[in-house]
Amino acid sequence: GHDTTTAGISWVLFLLALHPDVQERVYEEIESIFPPGDDRPATVQDLNELRLLERCIKESLRLFPSVSFFGRTLSEDIEIAGYHVPAGTIVGIHAYHVHRDERFYPEPEKFDPDRFLPENTEARHPYAYIPFSAGPRNCIGQKFALLEEKSIVSSVLRRFRLKSVRTRDEQRIMHELITRPKDGILLYLEARK
Repeated sequence: GHDTTTAGISWVLFLLALHPDVQERVYEEIESIFPPGDDRPATVQDLNELRLLERCIKESLRLFPSVSFFGRTLSEDIEIAGYHVPAGTIVGIHAYHVHRDERFYPEPEKFDPDRFLPENTEARHPYAYIPFSAGPRNCIGQKFALLEEKSIVSSVLRRFRLKSVRTRDEQRIMHELITRPKDGILLYLEARK
């Protein structure tokens, strides 16, 4: 999972760099746990308290799921939109597009971590957000991946302010096995004082 997690970290840093207001709120949350000058490593308990950062990571994974396309083989006949699809058919699921369904995500291209506040997720269809797949074949490492991403992103934000060289429109995406930033993500890192 290092490749998928690395991609996820890259995208969340990029999106936070593009949204300095959100980045500052995340930094304030981090600072409430790690006061300036506190260089101790984060514990799991610390990471669990970073709720805004977790919402930012989830929103980044909504916009740029690390694995944007996966397949499943039907184990039984089903009907989809009036069409009979027999068992044994391989069905492609494109999370990148599922995550842009306006029924669940108004203004789907907008970066809005508050989409993941508890009151905004409780009525959402469970398969409207599938960055780790879903059901019996979902990613067994998803909780670890979120902790890993929180650990790295919070460590970066404790030390630096981020600014992006590119806009969202300028940043190209490569949908390979992993959703990658074409030509990398270019950021300016400014040391926090």
